[in-house]
Amino acid sequence: MTIIDQNTAHALAVSLAKVYDSVSSRIVEDNASSPLVARVTGHLGCPLSEAVVVEEKYRLWEHAGLQSGTDHYLAAHSPGAQWFGVMGGERRWESIINMLLYALRDGSRLLGRPDYGSAPVGPAESMEVVQLGMVESLAPDGTPVVLVVSSVDEYQGHSMLTVLSSSRTAASAVRDEIERLKRLHDPFKGQVMSFGFSEHKENELLTFLPRPSMTAEEVVLPEGRLEAVEEHVVGIAALKEQLIEAGQHLRRGLLLYGPPGTGKTHTVRYLVGRLREHTAILMSGPGMRHLDYAVGLARKLQPSIVVIEDVDLIAEDRSHFETSPLLFSLLDAMDGITGEADVSFVLTTNRVETLERALVQRPGRVDLAVEVPPPSAPDRERLVRLYARNRPVEADVAKVVDATEGVTAAFVKELLRRVILLAIRAGEHALTDEHFDTAFQAMSGDAQALTRALLGAGDERQVRTPSRFC
Repeated sequence: MTIIDQNTAHALAVSLAKVYDSVSSRIVEDNASSPLVARVTGHLGCPLSEAVVVEEKYRLWEHAGLQSGTDHYLAAHSPGAQWFGVMGGERRWESIINMLLYALRDGSRLLGRPDYGSAPVGPAESMEVVQLGMVESLAPDGTPVVLVVSSVDEYQGHSMLTVLSSSRTAASAVRDEIERLKRLHDPFKGQVMSFGFSEHKENELLTFLPRPSMTAEEVVLPEGRLEAVEEHVVGIAALKEQLIEAGQHLRRGLLLYGPPGTGKTHTVRYLVGRLREHTAILMSGPGMRHLDYAVGLARKLQPSIVVIEDVDLIAEDRSHFETSPLLFSLLDAMDGITGEADVSFVLTTNRVETLERALVQRPGRVDLAVEVPPPSAPDRERLVRLYARNRPVEADVAKVVDATEGVTAAFVKELLRRVILLAIRAGEHALTDEHFDTAFQAMSGDAQALTRALLGAGDERQVRTPSRFC
């Protein structure tokens, strides 16, 4: 064992101090020699080694909201501030601190202009966003900060907000204020969206859809049912201030059930169209794996409506089937919405008998269940005239109604499409017995059994072609 005497220890300490001073001096020199680092440290008022870094990571599809929050922050705290960027290297894979360190070490990262891109914010709209850029600003208390907005190309990718400052408290305050402004001014608010694959640029999860525009006359349900649905979903939204003042919760769940093709999705489209100020998030098929993201987004962008079509795919009774992890996500999501949150859940199913009881029998999850059955005779007549649109129906409508007993609204819609197509090909405007006769014959043959089944009129409910149309 080597024993170091007091003089040797003192000499070692002096040498280490000289090394530290030399390194510190070199860092200062490098800061000055790198225009990129000099701009950052010059604004912060401290060397890079003393800068505090506060970061917040976002999903890639949140980049537009991050840009909006950052823009509003800059407008309030440093209007006229100019973005600058970094040149050199694999910038889309690196953190901003690594870029600055490379600039110090070997000058391989240079001061440059920011990278820009575009992000979708609607069915046919996009906004310009900073893909990699830095900007000088001030914290709410006046402390100098540098903001960095970037997109990182990892698996699925993410967007990043980085705040550099000499004060951790100041940097955290900036991050929190930008998040508040992001929620307040998020361009997704009031949009209709669907999770799943998206064709919108690099936005791999979110698709924007046009908001439906429908009238109540276009929704054909048994008497009183549409009114009940509207009162439960739209009515509560209209009275939310009074309900909150009275200590009542706004969260509600609606279940629409019935055979395929009877009008459940049609009713959902009407509700989404009625709630024009609401953010609507539609979930179906493979997109259901993003349920947690969808509900989190709905919570941030309320008032909102979350639609889960064919909910039986993820919420079958646990006593008969292997439990889907998404069932627990759904139950937790519906329970996690606070009472004052204006979020509606609308669920649809073709197999109500298979649903998990914890979903449908617990208050606060599903508060109203409405059956959407095959249309009655009066409703089938309404459907015939509805789907005829602006064309006069000169055929015997009573015979058409009798021939379509037991079918769904989807079948009637397809029938009228074929009838109108026949009229167009014949160069005629009115819809006649002959047109209906030909369409019935085509849809009632053995070769059309699968088509009838898909439209909700299987062989057990054969379409009867009345003698008038034979």
